[in-house]
Amino acid sequence: MSWRTIHLVFVFLAIPCSIVNAQNAKTPKWKALAVEADTLYNREDYAGAAKLYTKVLEANLMKSGKYEDRSLYSIVYRRAVCYYSLQQFQKALEDVNVFEAAFPMAAQPKLLKAFIYRELDDIDNQLTNLSMAIELQPPNPDFLKWRGLLLIQKARYAEAKADLKMAQGFQDDGEVEAYLGLCYYNTDDPDSALLSFDRSIELNPLSVTTYLYAGSLALSFDDYALCLEYMNLALQVDSKNPEALLYKGAALVQMNRLDEGCRCLNRAFYSGNDDAADYLTEYCFSTEN
Repeated sequence: MSWRTIHLVFVFLAIPCSIVNAQNAKTPKWKALAVEADTLYNREDYAGAAKLYTKVLEANLMKSGKYEDRSLYSIVYRRAVCYYSLQQFQKALEDVNVFEAAFPMAAQPKLLKAFIYRELDDIDNQLTNLSMAIELQPPNPDFLKWRGLLLIQKARYAEAKADLKMAQGFQDDGEVEAYLGLCYYNTDDPDSALLSFDRSIELNPLSVTTYLYAGSLALSFDDYALCLEYMNLALQVDSKNPEALLYKGAALVQMNRLDEGCRCLNRAFYSGNDDAADYLTEYCFSTEN
C-alpha cells in the first residue's frame, strides 16, 4: 500500500460530517456550496474543491479567527487535504494546524502533518507528528514501519528495532525485515542482519535494495564469495544497476578475477557510479596489473 493510498484511507476517519441535506429549504447557502465542493473533492478535482471550500470558510470566519459552527473545521481539514494533493504544502500545514487546535486529541491531523513533512524531507517533524499520532490510536504496522525507518535515519537503532519488531508481529513484510537488518548491521550484529536480509529477500525477491544491503554487509567482513552471490541475484532483477555492478566488481577484483571485475567496474562507472573510479584506478589501470 502506498503512502498516498494510506492517507486517502484514513483522511475521513473520525472527521465530523459537515454536510446536511442541501434540498432542505432552510439550509444555509454555504452548506449547499459545501456539498458542491465535496462533489469536486470526490472527483479528485482538488483545485476546484479548494476554491469552493475557501468561499465557505470565508463566509463563516468570525473576527476571533474561529468558527462558531464546529462542523466547519471538517471543511478546513478537507481543504488541507486538497492543498496537500496539489503540493501546496505550506497552505496545507496552515489549515491542518487550525483543525488540530480545535481537535487536539485527534490522530488524523498529526498523520497529515507527518505526510506533509515527508514531502518536505523534514525528518524531525515527521517523527514528532507521527509519534504523536501513533500514541493516539491502535498500533498500525504501516506507521510503525514508517517510524522505524525514520529512527534508523536518526541512528536511533534500539528504538527503531522496537517499532519494527512490533510491526513484524502483525504481518510478514519484506521491508520490515530489511529495516531490521539495517538495525542489526549498524549495531554490530552481522549474523542477525544477514538472517533479516535473507528473510526480506524470501518475502520480496524483486527488491534490489535488499540484495545491496546484504552484499555491502558481506563486503564489510571480506566474504567476497557471499557478496558475489547476492550481486548475481540482484543483477538478475536489474542487469544495469550501478551499485550492484560496483559491488560485484569489487568482490571479483578482491578474488583476483580481474578481467571480470574490471568489466563490471567499468560498466558501473559508465552507468553513473563514480565510486567505481577508485577501484578502476587501483585494480584495472595500475601499471602493476
